[in-house]
Amino acid sequence: MYFKDKLNNGIRVVMEEIPYVNSVSIGMIINNGSVNEDKHLNGVSHFIEHMLFKGTINRTAKALAESIDNIGGQINAFTGSEYTCFYVKVLDNHLPIAIEILSDMLNNSKFDHNDIEKEKGVISEEINMYLDSPEDIVYDVLSEIMFENTPLALPVLGSYETVNNLNREMILEYYKKHYTSENIVISVVGNLDSKDTMSMLNEHFYKSNINDNDNPSRNNTPLLSQKIRSQLKETEQLNFCLGMEGVKRGSDDIYSLLVMNNIFGGSMSSRLFQKIREEKGLVYSVYSHPTSFKDIGTFTIYAGLNSDQVINVAKLIEEDIEDLRKNLITKDELEKSKEQLKGNYILGMESTFSRMFDIGKSELLFGKILSPEDVLEKIDKVRMEDIERIIFSTFNKDKYNIAYVGNIPNSKKTNECLKEIFFN
Repeated sequence: MYFKDKLNNGIRVVMEEIPYVNSVSIGMIINNGSVNEDKHLNGVSHFIEHMLFKGTINRTAKALAESIDNIGGQINAFTGSEYTCFYVKVLDNHLPIAIEILSDMLNNSKFDHNDIEKEKGVISEEINMYLDSPEDIVYDVLSEIMFENTPLALPVLGSYETVNNLNREMILEYYKKHYTSENIVISVVGNLDSKDTMSMLNEHFYKSNINDNDNPSRNNTPLLSQKIRSQLKETEQLNFCLGMEGVKRGSDDIYSLLVMNNIFGGSMSSRLFQKIREEKGLVYSVYSHPTSFKDIGTFTIYAGLNSDQVINVAKLIEEDIEDLRKNLITKDELEKSKEQLKGNYILGMESTFSRMFDIGKSELLFGKILSPEDVLEKIDKVRMEDIERIIFSTFNKDKYNIAYVGNIPNSKKTNECLKEIFFN
């Protein structure tokens, strides 16, 4: 059973009671990420995520961690392009502790100057770790060219320079501007009593930070055109991405795209995987996936391969695209893909954390809870004409973007060949 309400300070609350489990997951989902930053503040959203774990006026950083560790719970957070999530998962009888800890972090974090300076080193090491992953780098390069001149092009972690230039005043100003009541959703799922939980939330989340500033929305709708960019990195494997326009968040076309993606490159039984890896043995990894943002969506094909095979693999990818455009899919593939998608979704919703994040994000981004029944119904409604429409809108060569990272002997010649394959 779902429950929706607002705290006395305006924070939205969504809950789902599941009496047959022994755990509860609670999350604070904040409508803030790197899309709210500019190039000078890039990385500040992720930095704030770290700082909320560095101690409050009531607890040291160690005491915060021990409060959850000592009861066998889990506490963590993550920052994305468009939102940040802090969450705790505990046994149901420890929900009061989880609520008190999260509220302390939100209301009473110190943002101590010395902690800020130390955390710069921690995040710099996180950036180092990220830069050691060519698969992550290629996606950043793809974002830079696809989302050029918009905040979506900015990396969530920021750069060494932007992180080191942050100071306490800048961080607190940004925090007060974006961590406001109207920007926060608290989501709680598990073995709970909604009335008692609301009472505890009102008791602890008492502070209200209402933003009186006028925050004009940023332009995050890039004009996609054909671009290609490579980055030299001494690696054994080349990481290749072909990106194109997908479906923006909130459109029901996302279900058609997901069904098509399952068939094309979204699973081990997909056309791309079976042909390029299983039949040809040219890659270790190849897959496709959609990503949706508020103002735009993308569809990306990724391959990890030997640099000597990049042209051969590119030709095979293009052959599969052309076959999809020419012959579409079969009715049998359509039905199997829908069943696969529904099964994956239901299995993914087995944990209280998944359900907590799903309904919380739904409320934050859409202002409503999209139930599992709603999602399954939308998948079932996908028809062949929807697949045909999504194929031709997605695989539009005029909006193709190519990024690849690795040890490239002759990038100029490679670029010319890739343009010939994908752009003409």
